[in-house]
Amino acid sequence: MTFTPRTWIVGEVVSAATMNQEIRDQFDSMFGAWTTYTPAWTSAGSTAPVLGNGALTGRYMKIGRIVLCHINLITGSTTTYGTGSYSFSLPVQAASSGMAIVGTAQYLGTARWAGEIVISSAANTTSAFFPTSATNNAIDFMNSSRPETLAASGQLRLSFVYEAAS
Repeated sequence: MTFTPRTWIVGEVVSAATMNQEIRDQFDSMFGAWTTYTPAWTSAGSTAPVLGNGALTGRYMKIGRIVLCHINLITGSTTTYGTGSYSFSLPVQAASSGMAIVGTAQYLGTARWAGEIVISSAANTTSAFFPTSATNNAIDFMNSSRPETLAASGQLRLSFVYEAAS
């Protein structure tokens, strides 16, 4: 991952090791593989969702304070959906910017639903929002029945870019 570059001193003799660390390694981190993480899937209700035999994966790349992230949830036959609206943990805390960040969400069930995600200032989680019904484009938090009744093999994809706290 990228880091804060050093301050150079006038007249300093620069070694190959210093150049490699300060320049080559910085560029390598921007073009390297994404880092995997396992997001936590939580709900605001009294019963938490349980992944069971589903799959929940996350990948991100941090360049300076910019975070590019993708979360993928595929529910299984033993997944239980809990109650209340869902949240997913971020790989790193969002900056305290005084604004919300919006990204994209897709749910693939019996239909393909387009939605969005929101990351609040200084947040550690994100939530997906989908239309409240097939005939109403107003959006609300994703839950066990929104955008449709969730079932095995349903897939949620979240993609977003945000500013990290550090």
